[in-house]
Amino acid sequence: MIDKKATNIESVDFGDAISERYLSYALSTIMSRSLPDVRDGLKPVHRRLLYAMLKLRLDPTSGYKKCARVVGDVIGKYHPHGDTAIYDTLVRLAQNFSLRYPLIDGQGNFGSIDGDNAAAMRYTESRMTEICTMLMEDIDKDTVNFRPTYDDSDTEPELMPAAFPNLLANGSEGIAVGMATSIPPHNLHELCDALIYLIDNSGVNKTEEIMKFIKGPDFPTGGIIIDSPDIIIQAYKTGRGSFRVRARWERENFSHGLYQIVIKEIPYQTQKSKLIEHIANLLRDKKLPLIGNIRDESTEEIRIVIEPKGRNCLPEIVMESLFRQTALESRIHLNMNVLASDKAPRVMNLLEVLKEFLSYRQIIVTRRTKFEIKRIEERLEILAALKIAYLNIDEVIRIIREEDHPKQEMMAQFKITDTQAEAILNIKLRSLRKLEEEQINSEHDELQKKHEGYSQVLDDPKKLWQLIKNELKILQKRFGLNTSLGARKTTFEQIEGAAQVVDISAFIEKEPITIICSKMGWIRSMKGHNLDLSHIKYKEGDEEQFNIETYTTDNIIISAANGKFFTILADNIAKGKGSGESIKLMIEIENNEIVNIIPYKSRQKILVAASNGKGFIVNSDDVIAGTKGGKQIMQITGDHKCIMCKPLDKGDMVAVIGTNRKLVVFAIEEIPELKRGQGVALQKYRDAELSDLKVFNSGEGLSWTLGNKTRLKTQIMSWRAKRGSIGKMPPTGFPKDNKFS
Repeated sequence: MIDKKATNIESVDFGDAISERYLSYALSTIMSRSLPDVRDGLKPVHRRLLYAMLKLRLDPTSGYKKCARVVGDVIGKYHPHGDTAIYDTLVRLAQNFSLRYPLIDGQGNFGSIDGDNAAAMRYTESRMTEICTMLMEDIDKDTVNFRPTYDDSDTEPELMPAAFPNLLANGSEGIAVGMATSIPPHNLHELCDALIYLIDNSGVNKTEEIMKFIKGPDFPTGGIIIDSPDIIIQAYKTGRGSFRVRARWERENFSHGLYQIVIKEIPYQTQKSKLIEHIANLLRDKKLPLIGNIRDESTEEIRIVIEPKGRNCLPEIVMESLFRQTALESRIHLNMNVLASDKAPRVMNLLEVLKEFLSYRQIIVTRRTKFEIKRIEERLEILAALKIAYLNIDEVIRIIREEDHPKQEMMAQFKITDTQAEAILNIKLRSLRKLEEEQINSEHDELQKKHEGYSQVLDDPKKLWQLIKNELKILQKRFGLNTSLGARKTTFEQIEGAAQVVDISAFIEKEPITIICSKMGWIRSMKGHNLDLSHIKYKEGDEEQFNIETYTTDNIIISAANGKFFTILADNIAKGKGSGESIKLMIEIENNEIVNIIPYKSRQKILVAASNGKGFIVNSDDVIAGTKGGKQIMQITGDHKCIMCKPLDKGDMVAVIGTNRKLVVFAIEEIPELKRGQGVALQKYRDAELSDLKVFNSGEGLSWTLGNKTRLKTQIMSWRAKRGSIGKMPPTGFPKDNKFS
């Protein structure tokens, strides 16, 4: 019941209320959780975690502290969320296979490239890395704004000063409401080259100009990018795209022409254990006929060994088969959707991101310079007071000894400020030496020079940019290409499109086999042709439906009642005298019955027909399917289904009979050849369906099987009609089941 005394009840439209709240949630997710800021490349959780470590004095020269202590400080002071999410963030920042330039130096188990989880936070320890300190360099010099924490008990930085372009150097990933970001890592030396070029050439407005410095992503796990320069440039121009990355491998030779392939680098964000498991499954399913074995010999460095089946297999072709079927070739996406300096999310191109960073550095250096000038002026004010004290030391001592209010007396007599008078009163007796006076004069002169230098930086934009440029050059020396951390790990190589197509059947030994498939879909193969299959046993209630003589190098075409066609390499079918394996494990045929199984022959004509009497001719090259899902060739309508799939090896006539026992004969040239579709009417029915059809040669006549005997009808003109006719009753002696065989 509603309280009648309540007077503050307001009626709100439910749709408006939901929209308003959802919008608030979406903005909160975008602004405070998922998207990084273009200026420091960090999300709020990263920023709070690193700031907490700074306050704990966990710099690279200090000792480690338990991660549980760090996580506790982050939760208690800055980020009131779950400890698991914060610890996961800390772990990722410490993984050298996740970040190009790790921000945290971890001690203990921080996970592995196999996908293993890190140890619990009570067991691991951490501190900041050298490059991490550069993210927060000069944070105490009024370079960034601070805001109150969630409980107003402390303050936290809105941004980090970021002395290097962290967004591009380490990359970022995140999913918000209605938008996402995916930025791969880049080489810091190349980024500095591009930034220096932009400082020297302020009029640059084309991304292509800076692409001569930034070649592309540089992943912590190495690998080879195989896209062309044009594709890479186009991705950076729009801020959206993807890069194809391949594993790095080499050939190790043995005696007698034997060799093995060793994979030393895998694509970024690929879990090694899942990759090897996938390859092993493909090997078990006989989908990698060129490979004999795989083993993992990795330690801290990746070493995956691939053994080919024979010495005649070229390693390039073996690897191509792996690239096509496994994550040894992956796509890394680029979507530079970030929070701009105006705090609005938008997709930027590479040039815009670099310019935003330079604009931010200009603000940081300007604020830092003003802070230094202010601090120098404050010190100069103190030094001026100290010089007065040394010049009038006897009078200062008299005032302190005799006057009741020495501070006010000194301010009036020497015309100094309250701060200066306080500084004089705080002078220690042992400092009253000639040497101290000389040091004061020396410090005063030095600070005057610094003040003059800082003032010139503020007054002259050229000197300001020169200072930023010099800092970038220092950064290059510390983390450049000639250092172990800064050396480029990912290389570039263009792969010709033709190299992607590999005919692995050329490396399979050609052997005659007989493929046997039961009605329940259990398929197997046996060596040889003309086999005695009478002894073959089937599961209870099952029996033989198809047996096909072919070769291990052939593709097998399977047609289903739903009009789909599937392709299987004969060598991949289970061998032996057992029950075989379910065909559903090889293709996604679901519960549709198999219409026919035929060996593939190039450019062979295949006649397909449905129960509604429609059909057409299709080229065998058009039914080859590249996936387990098959290819939809015949479009089926209503409750009808595909019931015929017959290769046209010879014959110029087609005989069609329906369940209404009407037979029609017409020329095969009346049936069109299509790539896919419903087809055309072969025979017209009222309350009947297609029962059977047969392709035959008009010179030999139409034949059918009745019992164990074959009947032949040479005079077929009585049943000859146009395609789509109703037809006539079949000849005397035609089977009552309306089947030709």
